[in-house]
Amino acid sequence: METFYGKLKGIRHYLHQHPELSGQEFETTRFLREELEKLEIKVLDSSLQTGLIAEIGSGQPVIALRADIDALPILEKTGLPYASQNEGLMHACGHDFHQTSLLGAAELLKRREDELAGTVRLIFQPAEETSQGASAVLATGLLDDVAAIIGFHNMPQLSAGQVAIGSRGVMAGVEKFKVTVDGVSSHAARPDLGVDTVVTLTSMVQNLQRLVARTVSPFEPAVLSVTHIEAGSTWNVLPQSGFFEGTIRSFNPHLQARLKEDFIRIVKNTAENTGAKVSLTWDNTPPVTYNPPELAELLRENSRDIEGLELVPASPSMAGEDFAFYQEKIPGVFAFIGSNGAPDAPDLHHDCMTIDDEAFRVSVPYYVENALFLLKHYKEKLSH
Repeated sequence: METFYGKLKGIRHYLHQHPELSGQEFETTRFLREELEKLEIKVLDSSLQTGLIAEIGSGQPVIALRADIDALPILEKTGLPYASQNEGLMHACGHDFHQTSLLGAAELLKRREDELAGTVRLIFQPAEETSQGASAVLATGLLDDVAAIIGFHNMPQLSAGQVAIGSRGVMAGVEKFKVTVDGVSSHAARPDLGVDTVVTLTSMVQNLQRLVARTVSPFEPAVLSVTHIEAGSTWNVLPQSGFFEGTIRSFNPHLQARLKEDFIRIVKNTAENTGAKVSLTWDNTPPVTYNPPELAELLRENSRDIEGLELVPASPSMAGEDFAFYQEKIPGVFAFIGSNGAPDAPDLHHDCMTIDDEAFRVSVPYYVENALFLLKHYKEKLSH
């Protein structure tokens, strides 16, 4: 296996050197297709412009394994000998590690194809960072027959070999909002002749602060952050328009929906009180990444037998993850796999973020052993 893991290390380093942005992963997709074809793994026809879906085995049930493949617009500063060759782009979220882990799992599963109790579908997903990729994959229809889906994200705070599999909300539901206000412009000396956009905007921001502080239990994690506000261009004119934008996040799907409804009500009521007009836009951002407790426990128990794997408690992340779109349609579990563990390890999206290649010794078996286990589990359910 040393040769096998050495090969994966080389593949990851190559992918790290050649990062591509969301929706532009053309060379990455070409490389992945060539690697799968070398292994005689079938790549399925799909509507995807980048990314691909492949499969091993045949028949029911079908278990899906997912890895994301896109990079970030970050100038790398690691100084690694295999640092990004595409200036201003970097695999600063570890998607090079994710896709290489899935390639490694694909090779091992192909070797054991005769043992498979069904089909393993391999999803090399584009555009996770823009929250567009999972929806594009679902739109292909190639996941309509999937019984369960497995995914993971590397976690720099955990050491190679450590795995955390949480239950229920493990990553936050994310709402990205933009509120645009249209008032009536006037001279600053005669605000009575206008409708004050600045007062309306700031009143909205202040009124929204009580949403989490005064309507959410202190035992329920939630955050509402206004991060960007613009209005006006000079000191003596009331501007005609302005906007603010930001995010709402929580781990409870029902709370997330309620906060969004209350947000809209507060914004509209504030605008009505000042006489301004208001419009709201919401981006296509992921819901709560929610692991069904029963399925999560099955994977925890099965993962205990993987050599070198240490299960550790799962700490929820306020970051979002478009794996959640799959979980709205398919039972799925999203885990965190250790990728560094040093006390001063740079976090995800940092320009010095690095991966410990020893983590492959757990990430690859995690995919393989849990895919085999779930195929047998769902095959038994079908037989009953």
